[in-house]
Amino acid sequence: MKLQLKLALYNTLTKVAIITFMGILILVSINRISVNHIQHRLHQKKNKLIANLSSVKINDLLTQQKTFTDYNLLKEEYIILKEVKNSDTSKLKHYFSQESREIEGAEEAYQILNAEFKYGGRRYLLELGETMSTVGQLEQTISVFTFLILLAAVILTLLTDLAFSKFLLAPFYQIIDQKLNKVNDPISFNYEPVKTTTEDFKILDQSISILMNKIADLFLTEKEFIANVSHELLTPISILNTRLENLLNDEKLSHEGENKIFACLKTLNRLKSIINSLLLISKVENNQYKKPDTIVIKEVVHEVYEELEHRLMMMDLKFNINLSQDHVFTGNRSLFNTLMMNVVNNAIKYNLPSGSVSIYDAIIDQHYQLIVKDTGQGMDINEVQHAFQRFEKFQSEKEDSHGLGLSIVRSIAAFHGIEIEIESEKSIGTQVIIIFPKKD
Repeated sequence: MKLQLKLALYNTLTKVAIITFMGILILVSINRISVNHIQHRLHQKKNKLIANLSSVKINDLLTQQKTFTDYNLLKEEYIILKEVKNSDTSKLKHYFSQESREIEGAEEAYQILNAEFKYGGRRYLLELGETMSTVGQLEQTISVFTFLILLAAVILTLLTDLAFSKFLLAPFYQIIDQKLNKVNDPISFNYEPVKTTTEDFKILDQSISILMNKIADLFLTEKEFIANVSHELLTPISILNTRLENLLNDEKLSHEGENKIFACLKTLNRLKSIINSLLLISKVENNQYKKPDTIVIKEVVHEVYEELEHRLMMMDLKFNINLSQDHVFTGNRSLFNTLMMNVVNNAIKYNLPSGSVSIYDAIIDQHYQLIVKDTGQGMDINEVQHAFQRFEKFQSEKEDSHGLGLSIVRSIAAFHGIEIEIESEKSIGTQVIIIFPKKD
């Protein structure tokens, strides 16, 4: 999961937790708050009603009927006024209660204020009631409102956090893209700092630049070492090779001596081949080659066939070419020729007499694939897994095998952005699948 999304989710979950806690607190407290509100309103109504009892009209009504009852049409409120026959010396009662009352056949739960007062030398009990259904409705309204607020807060928080974290982390991704992903050659590294106001990103940018500077120094040192190795190793080998060949021209040289010199020459050629292979791998992996050529697959395949035709005839192998696509890509033609030469050479070298080598193509998932298939001795699973390791020959008895052919193939393929897969079965054969990148 990306850091940007993690930050957004963390902020969102934190805020959701806070809002949820506050919402639950509101729901728990709303009943008590509503009851207090109703009681306060009933108390105000009582004061207003008692203040109006001084009018002659209300006084006459109380004198004639003894008891006065009133309620609104929705039965949400009611008023009962009646005379109390208690002693005038007792304390006036004033309290709240929650009870059920039946108004015109409908029973409801009410919050009731019972208040006694004296008027005109008489004692009266005023009962004011307000239905509790409004509290339930209020709780439901607040619950829905709280849920909607929570949902909107989650969405808005996630969107704003994503937008802010994207803005905040933009320099970080720019550093990764420009200073790591797009860097193929440490020598051409861009040391210009990425613009950012975040100190952490500035430190990261500076650290990468310092690291790349060290890598560039090591890269130059390695290039220099490769150049020195090429000269210091290959030159003595060439001199020894020339001297041994001159010794062969000596007429006094015995037959046994000739055999020994031939063995030495063979060893020198083997050493020279190994050094050249290692130098090739090193140069390819260090990007010391360019990609200036337009490579046509069919042309390279036919060139490889012409160069190896004599070996095919020696082993009586059939060579089948079936390419349906004219695939073209940009790269280094010489290196790709070496790649194909090594793959086809292995298909010939480890084949069985009177067998076959087939080269065909296919397009799978928009990737052009070139397949080289043989009917040779094949490899088991363990050998396939280690096929690209250097000097891995799997106890091959071939004298010209150095165990570097597939290492060269892998290095050249990586240089061109090509993938290599091997499918093999013991005693049945091997096929090497060369998968080219998608065309833009």
